[in-house]
Amino acid sequence: MTKQKKEDGAQFLRYFGPLLEALRKLGGSGTPDEVVERIALDLLLSDEVQNETLSSGDSRYRNQVAWARFYLVREGLLESSKRGVWSLTERGRATDLSLAQAGEIRRKWVRKFQEKRQAKIDTPEPIAEQIEEVSDETSSDYRSMVLEVLLSLPPAGFERLSQRLLRESGFTQVVVTGGSGDGGIDGYGTLQITPLVSFKVLFQCKRYSKSVRPSQVRDFRGAMAGRADKGIIITTGTFTVEARREASRDGVHPIELIDRDKLVEMLQRYELGLRPVTTYEVDDHFFNEFRA
Repeated sequence: MTKQKKEDGAQFLRYFGPLLEALRKLGGSGTPDEVVERIALDLLLSDEVQNETLSSGDSRYRNQVAWARFYLVREGLLESSKRGVWSLTERGRATDLSLAQAGEIRRKWVRKFQEKRQAKIDTPEPIAEQIEEVSDETSSDYRSMVLEVLLSLPPAGFERLSQRLLRESGFTQVVVTGGSGDGGIDGYGTLQITPLVSFKVLFQCKRYSKSVRPSQVRDFRGAMAGRADKGIIITTGTFTVEARREASRDGVHPIELIDRDKLVEMLQRYELGLRPVTTYEVDDHFFNEFRA
């Protein structure tokens, strides 16, 4: 591993303590978006740092916070829930971590992973040193594969897929209007809140790997004027920090942002294009008593 890669890989240590503190400020739990936004606010991270991407197109900052969570879960300071909410354990609520202590936690779990590997015990946890070396590369898991498929769809096909996702999410009367030159609006639908309350939502689809900029959010909001109270932008790319800020700016109609990660999560939740697969791992311990 090169010196630069080691330095890059160790950068996530700085987020161990701030991640715990962010969750405390959020009341003990929070969504990944809430947590990364809280950390950025607490550390006064620049937009440039938050917008930096890996070669895969993912946010470097968010990637590093996710690795910090990986170790904090192993250390028993965070819950291991996979339901889209990060939360503190009792230990986590009472723990403050310095940068030096973060390094000790990382080294401890590196040793544990290496011991498992040396003992030839199968484990789903990747070896930490390998994680840090390849964290800047595109992974070959199903998320990357489905994103490749989404990017290969024609614009009209991606619009129809977005239509299907909105229907699965509870929207009715979802109509695609893409290609009509309608100011960037690709379709609309109705979300029924209660039997007596519903509202119209306009949506825009952006099928590309780059980041959506604040000017594009403003343009979409301009096209919405007088036609709907809420909008949704769905993209296979990401949103810059400035775009996220613009989408939730006070005094204007809010716009929901669905980036590549949320898009894949929705496909997974509704099992659209993704089929769950059951696999088995060999439990070597079980067979030990029969080897004697």
